[in-house]
Amino acid sequence: MAWVQRIRRWAPVAALSSELVRFDMQAFEKPEIAGVEYQQGTLAGYEVREYLLDKWGRVCAYCDKRDTPLQIEHIVAKTRDGSNRVSNLTLACAPCNQKKNALPVEVFMAKDPKRLARILTQAKRPLKDAAAVNATRWTLANALRATGLPVELASGGRTKFNRSRLAVPKTHALDAACVGALDAVSDWRKPTLTVKCAGRGSYQRTRLDQYGFPRGYLTREKRVHGFQTGDLVRAEVPNGKKAGTHVGRVAVRASGSFNIQSADKVVQGIAHRRCQLIQRSDGYGYSRIDTPEGGVAGTGTASRSAPSLPGLKAEVSRATG
Repeated sequence: MAWVQRIRRWAPVAALSSELVRFDMQAFEKPEIAGVEYQQGTLAGYEVREYLLDKWGRVCAYCDKRDTPLQIEHIVAKTRDGSNRVSNLTLACAPCNQKKNALPVEVFMAKDPKRLARILTQAKRPLKDAAAVNATRWTLANALRATGLPVELASGGRTKFNRSRLAVPKTHALDAACVGALDAVSDWRKPTLTVKCAGRGSYQRTRLDQYGFPRGYLTREKRVHGFQTGDLVRAEVPNGKKAGTHVGRVAVRASGSFNIQSADKVVQGIAHRRCQLIQRSDGYGYSRIDTPEGGVAGTGTASRSAPSLPGLKAEVSRATG
């Protein structure tokens, strides 16, 4: 919510869209009670896939292959009376899925008993993680509604469905652009600003060696010559081995000789008088990430066409940066 308020100060936000992550555990465990198979219904299939991706760590259960299309696999094949319950489903790459076919998993994994035991244990893992998400999902939704802006809530499966349908690569920023009901996403290929919680420092007053004994002591004052570890600075070094312009996060030292962490390296021993403050440390780390190739080409702000809401224009523009 702190970032919602920040963005509202920077840009004219007309509406909010958020994933209301929820899982129908009854349908996961007993899909037969409603007479609906897990793969029936486009969005229903995406909801199950999203849950399985999270449960199995987005890797093939049989070979640990990642970054490849994964298929829903019945641990006990349907031809052997295997059910569609989520406890009988896992993820497999296409070669493993075809190789296993209708074999009993005990036969298919006979040469790897440790992996077999792990698969069987993981498959029976209770849905306590989904229950926790279900219990707390409304906290953010209610906080967003308290802003007075129109709020659209959608599931993670809907986001993935939109992203797949529109051939948009998966990034956090593009996922945000694909939340909810929309017809198209365009002009999205641009670097995005990624913000992560980095903390404001440590309460620890000493470093420890490998045996747990104190190794030196940290300064009591967090700021040295007006700078604090985590501040974004620009250092102009006119000559010497470190000559040039260095921009990055600074690590202060009581001696006044600082280290600067740039995007690709650490420059050590920069005098404090060479440093110019750009941004104070605020507990967040900032970096720019290039958008991966794929999907629709374009530049500028990600925009999406969505259904009209009361008091809301049909065209909703979302900044992905």
